[in-house]
Amino acid sequence: MSNLEFHTNDKISQAHKDLRQTFLKGTTLPLEFRRHQLLQVARLAQEKQEAILSALEADLGRHPVEAYLPEIGPIVASALGAVQCLDDWARPENPHISEQWRSNWNTTIHKAPKGVVVIISPWNYPWIITFGPLIGAIAAGCTVLIKPSEHSPACAKLMQDLVSEYLDPRAFRVVQGAVDETAHILSLKWDHIFFTGSTRVGRIVAEAAGKNLTPVTLELGGQCPVFVDGKNTNLSLAAKRILWGKQQNAGQVCVAPNHVFVEKEFEGKLVSAFGEAAKSFWPDGALDAKSNLARIVNKGHFKHLQSLLARTKGLIKGGKTEGLRMEPTFVHNLNVPTDDVLMTSEIFGPILPIISVNSVDEAIENIRSGPTPLVLYVFTEDQEVKNKFIQQTQSGQLIFQETFGQLAVPEIPFGGQGDSGYGAYLGKYSFDTFTHLRGSIDVPLIPEVDAAMALKYPPYNPGSEAFAKYNANLPIPDKSQS
Repeated sequence: MSNLEFHTNDKISQAHKDLRQTFLKGTTLPLEFRRHQLLQVARLAQEKQEAILSALEADLGRHPVEAYLPEIGPIVASALGAVQCLDDWARPENPHISEQWRSNWNTTIHKAPKGVVVIISPWNYPWIITFGPLIGAIAAGCTVLIKPSEHSPACAKLMQDLVSEYLDPRAFRVVQGAVDETAHILSLKWDHIFFTGSTRVGRIVAEAAGKNLTPVTLELGGQCPVFVDGKNTNLSLAAKRILWGKQQNAGQVCVAPNHVFVEKEFEGKLVSAFGEAAKSFWPDGALDAKSNLARIVNKGHFKHLQSLLARTKGLIKGGKTEGLRMEPTFVHNLNVPTDDVLMTSEIFGPILPIISVNSVDEAIENIRSGPTPLVLYVFTEDQEVKNKFIQQTQSGQLIFQETFGQLAVPEIPFGGQGDSGYGAYLGKYSFDTFTHLRGSIDVPLIPEVDAAMALKYPPYNPGSEAFAKYNANLPIPDKSQS
């Protein structure tokens, strides 16, 4: 972090003031301005992909596949998709009016930009978790301050340089800092705060936002559980897909499978299936020079993961390390209810506890007893089991037969619930996050219209009361029909 120059509080305040002035001038309102900036985002990611790859390698040891697939590619695709859809997204809506007496009021929902917004992004997926919401904010017509994580300094510095090169500096700025600078950012008045990070810091952000009554999106972590229905799924394929999601960025991603529930009779088979999947991914071992497994972000987090393995009561399969790299490690022979150290908080690393249960109902009961997860993964071909998870659990997302891949589906919202956050983005949902739905009516100022509403004016009479009581006395279906 020594090569990352932090902004002073005065410079941060000035950037905030400049962005406010730009918004008030209406600079970001024209759709043509928004289209151009969105195309510039796509050009930034496409033309500077080698620089982005180098920064991700420097900060996280990320393989190009794990840079293109979840970060660079989605930025280009999302920006171009927003350009294609911008007219439809931004077009005012005229809802259907069923009551004839107000059918000529020009009832309209305008898509108004919220204003000056700030995006505070994390270190683990620094590009897509910054530019995903940024694309929505640009499309909505907002001005944006970006605060990248100081824990991925190469990406943060490059992001600052590229945003100033490709985007209009009047409307889009990057500032650098750590805890103190972020605290100052949160003390300023914003029209929306978009934060991705830990639940602990999310509470701090929400409290700061509350002081200014600022709307906020919290994309938090949480223990994302997996249930594997051994009776009704292909265990080999399930293990392969779970491990693929777990090993992304060495498990350092909020949607990584955190732990797996499986019925007791299938625990051994599943553990073996994970071993076979690992061999197929890394024939010469996960720590081989050619394995391209990402590394743990820093020594502090690495020591924390080692401490978890040292204190767990489960049986460990794996756990070898080299430098800041740790091979995917499976911990089994755990039962519910479990007070094991691995289950006290989100692991955020390549350690996967496997917990045996007596039934799907016991797994659901355990999931419901904990914090609401960001994602719940279920592997089953049984529709009745699927329905149980749909009807009896809560989570930000519910994903069947896959892990991690839901992030490639912009047609569904990505976001948490309760402990895992609130608000959502991806695709149009990113636009919606930074858009205020501004209701409007335009009642014709002519005598004919006023005559239709004459009974609302004093002095009141029996006709006025009958007019006022009309909706209160609408017919309700008979109880036998309900």
